Amino acid sequence: MRVGIFFGGQSREREISFAGGRTVYDNLNKSIFDAVPIFVDSRGHFILLDWQFIYKGTIRDFYPPVSYLPKSKYPVQIYAESLKNLEDEDWNNLISKVGKRISPENFHKYIDFAFLSLHGPYGEDGNIQGILDWYNIPYSGAGILASAIGINKISQKKLLKQAGFKVPKSEILSKADWQNQPKEQIFEYLKKSIGLPIVIKSPHQGSSIGVSIVKEDNFDAFATGIQKSFFIQEVNIDAWHKLSEEQKVREIAQLVDIREGIGLPALHKGKLIYEVDELFNILDNTASGETVKLEATNGESELLIESFIKGREFSCIVIQDENGNPIALPPTEIRKGSEVFDYRSKYLPGMSRKVTPIDAPIDVIESIRKQCSHLFKALQINVYARIDGFIDDTNNIYLNDPNTTSGMLPSSFFFHQAAEIGLNPSQFLSYIIRTSLAERLKSGKQHQNISNLLEGLDNKLNALQKEDQQKINVGVIMGGFSTERHISVESGRNIFEKLSSSEKYFPIPIFLSGTEEKHELHVLPVNIMLKDNADDIKEKVHKNERHPVLDQIIFECSNITAKYAANTIQKLQAIDYSDLNKMVDAVFIALHGRPGEDGAVQKELEKFNIPYNGSGISSSQTTINKFDTNEILKENGISVADHRLVYQDKWESDADAEIESIEAQLQYPLIAKPADDGCSSAVKKIKNREELKAFAGLMFRPQPAFITDLANTLKLKPTEEFPQKNFFLLEELVEKHNAKYFLEITGGLLTKFDEEGKVTYEIFEPSEALASGEVLSLEEKFLAGEGQNITPARYTTDERNYTKIAEQVKETLKRTAEILDIQGYARIDAFVRIFDDLTAETIIIEVNSLPGMTPATCIFHQTAINGYKPYDFIDQILTFGIERNNKKLSTHEA
Repeated sequence: MRVGIFFGGQSREREISFAGGRTVYDNLNKSIFDAVPIFVDSRGHFILLDWQFIYKGTIRDFYPPVSYLPKSKYPVQIYAESLKNLEDEDWNNLISKVGKRISPENFHKYIDFAFLSLHGPYGEDGNIQGILDWYNIPYSGAGILASAIGINKISQKKLLKQAGFKVPKSEILSKADWQNQPKEQIFEYLKKSIGLPIVIKSPHQGSSIGVSIVKEDNFDAFATGIQKSFFIQEVNIDAWHKLSEEQKVREIAQLVDIREGIGLPALHKGKLIYEVDELFNILDNTASGETVKLEATNGESELLIESFIKGREFSCIVIQDENGNPIALPPTEIRKGSEVFDYRSKYLPGMSRKVTPIDAPIDVIESIRKQCSHLFKALQINVYARIDGFIDDTNNIYLNDPNTTSGMLPSSFFFHQAAEIGLNPSQFLSYIIRTSLAERLKSGKQHQNISNLLEGLDNKLNALQKEDQQKINVGVIMGGFSTERHISVESGRNIFEKLSSSEKYFPIPIFLSGTEEKHELHVLPVNIMLKDNADDIKEKVHKNERHPVLDQIIFECSNITAKYAANTIQKLQAIDYSDLNKMVDAVFIALHGRPGEDGAVQKELEKFNIPYNGSGISSSQTTINKFDTNEILKENGISVADHRLVYQDKWESDADAEIESIEAQLQYPLIAKPADDGCSSAVKKIKNREELKAFAGLMFRPQPAFITDLANTLKLKPTEEFPQKNFFLLEELVEKHNAKYFLEITGGLLTKFDEEGKVTYEIFEPSEALASGEVLSLEEKFLAGEGQNITPARYTTDERNYTKIAEQVKETLKRTAEILDIQGYARIDAFVRIFDDLTAETIIIEVNSLPGMTPATCIFHQTAINGYKPYDFIDQILTFGIERNNKKLSTHEA
C-alpha cells in the first residue's frame, strides 16, 4: 500500500510535524507499506519530497534552497513565506530543487492512503481532510467536523461546558478590545472575573505556543503575555542599541522564531518586512527613546483567558477498537520543571517526566479514562485523539484540549501509551492505518477501493508472524550512567525502531545501568523502553511494580494486540553478557560516553565473540579521552586546539598557582569541558577567572546537587546535566584569525572491507553547525527543529572552489580516523579556517566513536547525500561488525 505521509505545513508547529512525519516514514512496516513523503511547505504547496531531505534536522536546513535565500549578513535562517516577488514558475523551479510539485487532483497517481502528521491550522482543522475527501483519498485520524472543533480552544470550551464537563472560569479577549480599551481596566476586570493566576492562550496553536501564566498582580507581566499570545512584539530601542552585534543576531533570531516570536514577514507601521537585514536596518536606524512594534501576519484575533487549575497535568490517548468503541489508554502524568509544559520540555528527553499511568487510585484513573472516552464520542472524533487535562487536589477532572493529531516523535504520548498495551511504534502505525480505513469505509465513499485496501492489509498482517522468526536478532544496548544517558536512550530507540520496521532484523532492546565495575543488563519490554528518559527506565527496571489498571486496559485492547503485536517482548528480564550469546546474532551499542565509547562494553562482548558496531577496544579507549586524542593527533601533524588538563588534587592544594599556570598558557576566553563526556555536556565558554573558578568548583563538587552561586555564575539551567569529575579539559578558543572563511563542522564516516580484507574509509560531506549561543547546545544537536545544520558545509561562496576545499577537509578527517584506528563509523567535530589561496586548515576538536543516532542528528543528513537512508546506514554498520567478527574467528581458527 502506498502511504503518503503529509508533514511540514503552514502552522507554527511545522518543525514538530516535519520531525513526526520522519518518524512515521521510518517506522512504517516495510513488509506492508511503501512510504511516500509529501512535504507541505509554508505556502501550502504539496511536494513529493526527494527522500534525502527527510533527514535534515530542520525544514530551514533545506527549504528554501540556499540559492533562493536573500543575500544576508546575518546567520538567521528563514522559511519560504519570507521569500517575496516569486511567480508561480519561480515556485516550480524552487520546488524542483527538493522534489516534485504535485496537485491534489493527482494524489491518486502517487498514493493509496494519506497519513496526516500535520499540526495546527491547515492540517488539524479539517482543511486537508476536506481536500482528501474531495479527491477520494482515504486518510488517517478524525474527519472534518471533529478536526474543526479540535483546532479551536474557544469552541471546545463552549462544547465541553454544554456537555457537562468541568471547565475553569474563562473569558474571551478580542484583539480589538485589547487595542482600543484601557489595558489596565481589562486586567482589573479579569482579576475580578477569573482571579489570579491567569492563563493566557492562543486558541489555534499547539505545542504550548502562545501560552503564558500570570501568577502575580503584575500588569507588565500580563501585558507581555497578551502581546505574546497575539504574536505582537515591541522592541525597546534603547536596550537594542546597547547590544553587541552577536547579541543582536540572537535577539533577531528569537524575534523571527515562529514558535515564540512573530516570524517573517512581519508588519511594521502597515508595511510588510520580509528580510532579516531589513528588520536589522529598521531597529538600528530607529532613534533612542522609541519602541518598534512588530506584528505577525498569522496571529490571533481572539484569546482564551482562563483561571489557573492548581493540580496535576495529564495527557491521554484514546483509540478505537474494531467495533468503533473508544478505549482510553493509560493517562500519563506530566511532571515538568516549569509552570508551562513548553516546547523544550515536550520534545527534549530529560527535560520533564512522563509517569504512566498517572500516580492516582484506580477509581480516579478510571474516571479520567471514562471522561476522555466520553469526550471522544461527544466531539465525534474517530480513530484516535490525544486529550489533555488536569486533576486537582480534590480529584476534580478538567479536560481542556482534545487534539485530533498527536505529536509523533519517538518519545511522544502517542507511542508512549501505545507501548503500555504492547505495541511498538511500527505496530501502532499499522493499527492506525487499518482503523482509519475502516472508518473511511463507513462514509459510503470509494467503498470497493477501500475494501480492497483493507483485504490486502489484513493478508499482510496475518503473514507477519512467520517473517519475524526468520530475522537476524540484534541486541540494541542503550542507557548507561553518564550525563549522556538520555541521548543514548533516544539513539537506542531510534535504532530499535529502524530495525523493527525492517524485513531483515529483529531488534531486542537492552538497557544498561549499574557502575563501571559492574554493568547491569535488562531486556526491556516495549512499554519500559518507551518511558520518557533513561532515569525513568532505570526506575522501572529496579522497581517494576505493575499498576493494576494496566491489566484492565490490556484486556480491553487484547483484540488489537493479538492482531498487531506479533512476537513483541512482553516481560522484563535481567541478563548478563554470557546470556547475550544465546539471544542475539549481533549487538548495536547505542551508548555514549562511559561505558560504551571507552571500550568497556566491547571488551565484554569480545569474550563471547559477539559482533558489535563501531571501533574496537583500543581505539575506543583512546578516543574517549579528548586529551589523549589531541596529543596523538598533534604528534602526527594534525591541527588541534592548545589544551591542558586540570586535576582536582592540584586545584584543591593550590588553586591560585594552578590558575596562574593556566593563564600563562591559555588566554581568555577559553573552552572548559569534561575530558571524557560528549553531547555538549558541561561545555562552557569561560570568559574570566571567576567563571573558571565556578567551573572547577562545580566539576569538583563533593555532592551531586549544584552549588547555587557557582551554577548562577555559569548560567546553568536547573535541569542541565553537569557531571562530577576529578579532572577536566581546557582548550584555547579556536577563532578565525586571518582566515577568509571560518566555520564549525561535524563530519561522519563509514568503514568497509575491500576485496583484500583491508579497512577502507568513506568520508561523508560534513555539516556546518550553527550555534545560537556561545557553544553548540544539547538542543541544537538533538532536539528536532532546533539545531541549524547546513549540509554540505558552506566553505566558500564560490561554488567553483568548493571541491578543492572540501577534499582537503575530508582528507584531514580520513587521516584522523586512520591515526586513531577508527572502525565501523564515527563523527569528528572540527573547526575549519579557509584562506585566500584556498588552503584549508582543519582543527580537530573531538572524535565520537559511537556518535548520537537520534532522528534529528546531522549524521543522517550526510549519509543521505551518499545514498544511504538511516536504515541502510545502520545495516552497513552492522554488516561491517559481523564481517569483522567473522574475520577474527577465522583467523583464530587458522
